[in-house]
Amino acid sequence: MKKVGVIILAAGKGKRMNAGSVNKVTLSLGKKPIIVRIIDFMQQLRIDSIVVVVGHAKESVTKALKNKRVIFSEQKEQLGTGHAVQTALADLPRNITDVVVVYGDDAVFYSKKNKPYVTKMISKHLVSSSDISMLTIEQENPQGLGRIIRDRDNNLASIVEEKDASEKERKITEINPGCFIFSVEFLKKYLSEIKKSTVTNEFYLTSLVDVAIQNNIKVNAVKAGKLAWRGVNTPEELVEANKLLNMDHK
Repeated sequence: MKKVGVIILAAGKGKRMNAGSVNKVTLSLGKKPIIVRIIDFMQQLRIDSIVVVVGHAKESVTKALKNKRVIFSEQKEQLGTGHAVQTALADLPRNITDVVVVYGDDAVFYSKKNKPYVTKMISKHLVSSSDISMLTIEQENPQGLGRIIRDRDNNLASIVEEKDASEKERKITEINPGCFIFSVEFLKKYLSEIKKSTVTNEFYLTSLVDVAIQNNIKVNAVKAGKLAWRGVNTPEELVEANKLLNMDHK
């Protein structure tokens, strides 16, 4: 029987946020820490095994989650999101067969309105016994975001970062909000194949999409349409995230 867990990536320094001695995932969004919102959402999906990857300012994260049933996994060196998932796998309960992976600063996305889409992604993944599935959303202004490239059969062909995108690709409005589900077996087999970025010397989780495609493994890219989403990397983006959250609650 399949059993689903969650890995929440919350180890990064978030340099642009200038959050001082705390990790940015502990900053308040609508009077509640960002990461607490994500955990509350996941627990509504009846997912019990939640692994939170900590690193930078880890004490601020563990303190914010002191009343939550979570497993902490420490990423002692911040070597990217792919490496963070590898760290978490060692602490994931052995009975977990498939794992949702999300970023710890994306709380706006994990709201009541978006719950059906996340549920649909998980269900589709489990029913089809997929190795890797992800949600995609539409953004009117996708500037700075990775674009979803599809082939003639409408299957996902790659995720292209804006700096690497052609003029035609930059006009694509379908983007990756960072909501994935993987079979644990797939992660154990292919995480080691991720190549280190020559720019940042980090291992990126999104590189697993390319690894899957290179190995003729289909990636389920589930379209969720125009949903409220805002990654929080700067103080300005936190203000924007609060506005989106308020609109979502109206």
